[in-house]
Amino acid sequence: MLQENLQQLKNRALDEIKKAGDLNQLRDLEIRYLGRKGELTKILRTVGELPAKERGRAGDLANQVKQALASEIGRVKKSFGEKGEGGVGEKEWIDVTASKMKDGFGHLNPVSTVQYELEDVFSSMGFMVLDGPELESDYYNFEALNIPSWHPARDMQDTFYVEGENLLMRTQTSAMQVRAMEKYGAPLRAIVPGRCFRNEATDARHEHTFYQLEGFMIDKNISFANLKAVLEVTAQKLYGKDTRVRLRPKYFPFVEPGVNGEVTCFLCKGKGCRLCKNTGWLEIFGAGMIHPNVLRAGGINPEKWSGFAFGFGLTRLAMLKYGIDDVRLFCGGDIRFLGQF
Repeated sequence: MLQENLQQLKNRALDEIKKAGDLNQLRDLEIRYLGRKGELTKILRTVGELPAKERGRAGDLANQVKQALASEIGRVKKSFGEKGEGGVGEKEWIDVTASKMKDGFGHLNPVSTVQYELEDVFSSMGFMVLDGPELESDYYNFEALNIPSWHPARDMQDTFYVEGENLLMRTQTSAMQVRAMEKYGAPLRAIVPGRCFRNEATDARHEHTFYQLEGFMIDKNISFANLKAVLEVTAQKLYGKDTRVRLRPKYFPFVEPGVNGEVTCFLCKGKGCRLCKNTGWLEIFGAGMIHPNVLRAGGINPEKWSGFAFGFGLTRLAMLKYGIDDVRLFCGGDIRFLGQF
């Protein structure tokens, strides 16, 4: 019975292939008979149901039919003048003097441009570029970062929680710190760019979706001097060799001590202007030495290893670089906005 079905399919398919009027019709027939859900494929799937003695003969016949159809399709393609995918056939003609249609080019979001620039900078210093889940557990987003449920620092961030699960939309890319420690151990140096979410009332300066870049380095005898050196190199590669870095004390639960990092304004070179609010400095990152509790959560002995962490607001960097005064434009989907970059 199976052999008869195969022979009937072969005869019918060969007849239709020979009568194909153009390449589109021929491709439809190829999909109909030889495609992943084609008629021949459906028959082949029933071979396994046959008795063992008949399977080999039926399989050979099915392959012969498949080869015959493929061969005939190839022959007819050539008769249409097709020389392969994207080729020019003998029956085709191209007017080489005709005006070329203008190619359309896409545009990178300004945040993506800043992210790729920072990735290049840190990759040149030996940092891995990691990615992490946007739907994160409470443990990695808070508990493992020295922010237990009773910690007052949780009041700093309004969080989107998933109902019925111990999950949330990550509020910071710092959530990847302990995941990376668990996977790679020490020594370790990595950056984690990505999207974050907070329950913000949106306005020109606040948005529920924004982008950060977290970075961290763990090794023996890592000190604050190493942190400052890495950040100075980064700032100078971004804004020029004359750029200076200023660190001021700041509290973050997952580092101790913590600092806010500022660089000399790249617009006025530290003289004071509208961009830097006449201070000569721009705040662009937070940083500090990784808290021993965070190292322990990642399975790393703080008596043997030390490290630093830092975080850049990619959305803020893009706003500063391009003079954008409304954060909502980045996720607004307005093609006129993206077309400027």
